[in-house]
Amino acid sequence: MSEITVELTVNGRVRTATVPARTTLADLLRDTFGLTGTHLGCEQGVCGACTVLLDELPVRSCLTLAASCPGSEVVTIEGLDDPDAERIRAAFSREGALQCGFCTPGMVLSCYDLARRRQVLTREEACVALSGNICRCTGYNGIIRAVRSAIAEGIESE
Repeated sequence: MSEITVELTVNGRVRTATVPARTTLADLLRDTFGLTGTHLGCEQGVCGACTVLLDELPVRSCLTLAASCPGSEVVTIEGLDDPDAERIRAAFSREGALQCGFCTPGMVLSCYDLARRRQVLTREEACVALSGNICRCTGYNGIIRAVRSAIAEGIESE
């Protein structure tokens, strides 16, 4: 099996690894770099649990080959550390958007991407925007309230 060497910035730190060419970004993050906050659910890109930010865009890390990421910047749930992330975490706690926690990292990263845009979303727009993230526990109401309130708080703070 052929191997590749990948250098990328993960959570602000330059990381290098030599891995099999077919290694996914999720496996690189979890198995090589020990960043197990990136969860693997379906491993088919359906559930959204593996969502990370790749060059500031949310992607399914289970479908993204590590070989396609040289020089990229990756942010995982462990790397979210700014006022937007704090607002989202507080909103998730306040609005009851947490239960088992399996979907939470991918859901938080998707919400973070929405919050950074500073665009008010209707309930329906928030539902559509988060439709790529599956939660089997909460019924989504708390999650939708959390993302909408975090966005509103972000706009108010500017």
